Amino acid sequence: MLQDLRKSTQGTAAKVIIAVIVLSFALFGLESILVSGGRDTVAEVNGEAISPAELQQAVDTQRRQLISMLGEDLDPAMLDEQRLSARALEGIINRKVLLQSAVELDLVVSEQELGKVIAGMEQFQMDGQFSPEMYKSLLASAGYTPASFKRALRDDLLVNQLRSGLAGSDFATPAELELNARILGEQRDIRYLTIPFAPFLEDAGGDIEQADIEAYYRANEERFRTPETVELNYLELTLDDFREAVDENAIEEEYQLEISNYQYQSENRVSHILLQQRSDESGDEFEARVNEVQQALAGGQDFAEVAAAMSDDVGSASNGGDLGFTAGDAFPEAMEEAIGALEVNEISGPVVTEAGTHILQVTERREADPPSLDELRPELERRLQEREARVALLLAVEELRDLAFNADNLQRPASELGLEVKRSEPISRDQDTGPLASPKVIRAAFSEDVLELGHNSEVLELDSNRFVAVHVHRHNPPALQSLDLVRDEIVAALTEQQAREQLQSAAEEAVAAVESGESVESVAKRLDYEWQVELGAQRSNRMVPQPVLQRAFRLPEPTTEPLVDYVIDDQGNGLVLQLLRAKPGTLASYPAEEQRELRQRVSSEFGALLQVEHQQGLRAEADISIRN
Repeated sequence: MLQDLRKSTQGTAAKVIIAVIVLSFALFGLESILVSGGRDTVAEVNGEAISPAELQQAVDTQRRQLISMLGEDLDPAMLDEQRLSARALEGIINRKVLLQSAVELDLVVSEQELGKVIAGMEQFQMDGQFSPEMYKSLLASAGYTPASFKRALRDDLLVNQLRSGLAGSDFATPAELELNARILGEQRDIRYLTIPFAPFLEDAGGDIEQADIEAYYRANEERFRTPETVELNYLELTLDDFREAVDENAIEEEYQLEISNYQYQSENRVSHILLQQRSDESGDEFEARVNEVQQALAGGQDFAEVAAAMSDDVGSASNGGDLGFTAGDAFPEAMEEAIGALEVNEISGPVVTEAGTHILQVTERREADPPSLDELRPELERRLQEREARVALLLAVEELRDLAFNADNLQRPASELGLEVKRSEPISRDQDTGPLASPKVIRAAFSEDVLELGHNSEVLELDSNRFVAVHVHRHNPPALQSLDLVRDEIVAALTEQQAREQLQSAAEEAVAAVESGESVESVAKRLDYEWQVELGAQRSNRMVPQPVLQRAFRLPEPTTEPLVDYVIDDQGNGLVLQLLRAKPGTLASYPAEEQRELRQRVSSEFGALLQVEHQQGLRAEADISIRN
């Protein structure tokens, strides 16, 4: 039945449609098919829509952050689109409810404040100065326009205002401070000795018998099973398989397109003075300000000085009004027309755009000489080669998908496409090394369709330049290894178990000796163990081993007699401790600076809790609908 279903999708018309889709992918990208005509919203929060583009931008941001943070340690499964989308949508919804709350509270961010923040961001600076060119370049690489970045930054600042207000509205009462000081400032006097594990391990194991080994083997059979693996036959298609020599005429055509690119055109470096009519400013008052700027410039005052003193664009005003270079497409059309008509150092009249009224000056003009064909040839050849190879690769992928879908194994697809059937090493369900160590391959290899029914897998995209199809050559179910093969492992486990039991007995004996009245120092000297004493140890102490410190602060306060206990650390060593005294902390014992720090810490913790509760309350009351 499955084969009939597969064959029913293989007509000539279907192949033509697939070829058109593949070419669309190659020439215009996946978004040309998926984005256009899609849903207008993916969710709504109190009637405010979340668009697919907004969600996709959040997903892309998460993806870039994960790649940047984890690098080579990144698990590809973490980049799963569905997982990222769910997390990103949750973040957008939380942000929306907070932003709506900020708007309801009439919180605002002025243009001046926004400009100051942007001008002060280090990533947009060169040599300590705001760089308009770097600003535009970094925004473009992150998928932002200056307008969309400003909107996002304004929203961030509004949300931060809300959070700061919530955090600042909470405080710690004297009783709460005293309680925190009592706990955090508590001091405990501790004596402890260390029973090393190594000597017990060296002495153990001499009396392990065959019966013990067999009993352990029978009791732990699951531990001694080999992992389930599959050995795979696979076909691989890569971009490099389809690289071909490029025709010289094509290189020359590409060269002509390249040198007509804006980056090789004449560029003008522009400064401006931006004036924006304020809410409390009449038309006549605003016109007077514009005239004041023009008169200052006409009187010979330096353009940069006037910009610093009078421009409403704080970001560029701090740099003399400099906006960087434009090739005719960086600014609104009215500005570009005025810029093109100016000579170097000439000052324009008022130019009106949506942003306000601009006074412009061209400070530099550079003619860009395009590189020669020989200089660009390697890059052009690589670009053309990859472009043509990608189309050929995607067409071959579709052909392989067609052939593998209908074949019982990979031999016929390999023969028709001129490929070699490769064989993998055994692959387990948690495989993390080797050419097929991909979550996609492993999921497919162990799926019912491939593993149990014996079909070829789908053609799997491991990255944009590499595709594989797999077929199970051999399935290796988990198998119990023979006792002879695992004997040494069992002996080592029994030896360690025996050593731990002996050390535990030694620790219990030491505890009994101290509880009977013998001092920790005396026990340690008698048994040749190291011992230490720490008076007034606090929870933040770094001198006392953490297992000892944690156990000491979990014990109740001693009343009439010291308390004795023991712990085993991560290395297997026994630590016998005696808690002599516990003294609660007091706020009065804290120096003034530490009291301020404690107050800030407690208030910060309370403020963080208040923010969480506020957000949860907004979520609970919000009308949220998610499109499935």
